[in-house]
Amino acid sequence: MTEETIETATAPTEVANGPSPKIPRVNLRTPAVMAAVQAQVESHYRSEVVEKLRAAGGTLSKGDVTVKLAKQFGFCYGVERAIDLAYAAAKVFTDRRLFILGEIIHNPEVNEQIRALGIKNLIGQGAEARVDDLTESDVVIVPAFGTDVTTLARIKEIGSDIVDTTCGDVMSVWKRVRQNAQDDMTSVIHGKAAHEETKATASRAMSNGKGHYLIVLTLEDTDYVCDYIRQGGNKEEFLKRFRGAHSNGFDPDIHLRRVGVANQTTMMRGETEEVQRRIMAAIRQRDGDGEKKNYRFFDTICGATQERQDALKEMLDEPMDLLIVVGGYNSSNTSHLAEMGEQKLPTYFIRNASRLASRDRITHYDLHEKTEITTENWLPRRPVTIGITAGASCPNNLIEDAILRLYELHGIGKAELLE
Repeated sequence: MTEETIETATAPTEVANGPSPKIPRVNLRTPAVMAAVQAQVESHYRSEVVEKLRAAGGTLSKGDVTVKLAKQFGFCYGVERAIDLAYAAAKVFTDRRLFILGEIIHNPEVNEQIRALGIKNLIGQGAEARVDDLTESDVVIVPAFGTDVTTLARIKEIGSDIVDTTCGDVMSVWKRVRQNAQDDMTSVIHGKAAHEETKATASRAMSNGKGHYLIVLTLEDTDYVCDYIRQGGNKEEFLKRFRGAHSNGFDPDIHLRRVGVANQTTMMRGETEEVQRRIMAAIRQRDGDGEKKNYRFFDTICGATQERQDALKEMLDEPMDLLIVVGGYNSSNTSHLAEMGEQKLPTYFIRNASRLASRDRITHYDLHEKTEITTENWLPRRPVTIGITAGASCPNNLIEDAILRLYELHGIGKAELLE
């Protein structure tokens, strides 16, 4: 961990009307604080078994059971940084109320640890207070996804201190959509309209009162937009289809003339690139040479997300009987890993090891039904090779728990694994 000066509301903070004046900063990452934070975080999330598996090249065999771990998995730097800052805030601001704008990351166990630090939620399910309940003596943590400019401006108006853990990759997307707004280009955002990151990005696509946005989730959505770009269509039908996924005042007859494609950083790279290609082709067909000034895109897929997808793709080329994906069910990057697995072999997306009920029964998340389901006779008899991976928001201790449970179901304990 490196020493770092953290901006709070007493420091330059992004708001709707641009940077605030420079005033004193609070350094949460002093050596003493970080030493205490590192010890606490490691006690919560470190895994001896995962470290052994990684050191063994990602493959561990005991008896007739082989577990393969993807080369890239679990916490990324941005998630680690967000968690470190939340833990540091709890150690530094011991005499003040601490709040967070929703979940720090999409993992229920990690969010429970954050609540155990005395940090209360301001947004979404389980909210314990409202933004308007804040005072200038309170401290507010912005999660790794970021937050919208209106909420941020309101907190600054109240005067609460802000600990901003927003991921740098997310802020890179914000820079692009703000530029689109300045250049009178609509940002077409490939993402999930209800996702915290996409909502934060959309708010920045209307920089200083300029700009518009449209959010597309699927290639079917994209093709619908492309047809409208080429030949127009029924405006009311268009707006109804994308209700809740476009800016106020959005008019497809006007605001699809010049577009810039952006994305939620945790989407599948191949799908985002296909969105880009299809929209570019539609504008080229409509405008000919004018396509160059009426269309732009940037590569803003999160590097850690792509690394985990690439590592899983490589592992899926190896012979395995099934795949276990560990992580929060509302984690976008984890869901994409499960989607990749489903295309190749039996795949089970589990929140934690408790879902591995027995050798005959597993409870897992169905991406299509969007709910947990139970599957019988899921585990092949010996010998068996099981792949395991996890998204960027899953800590190593949860991966370890799943690995230990898989071996436990075959009568092999932790001590034997660590021999």
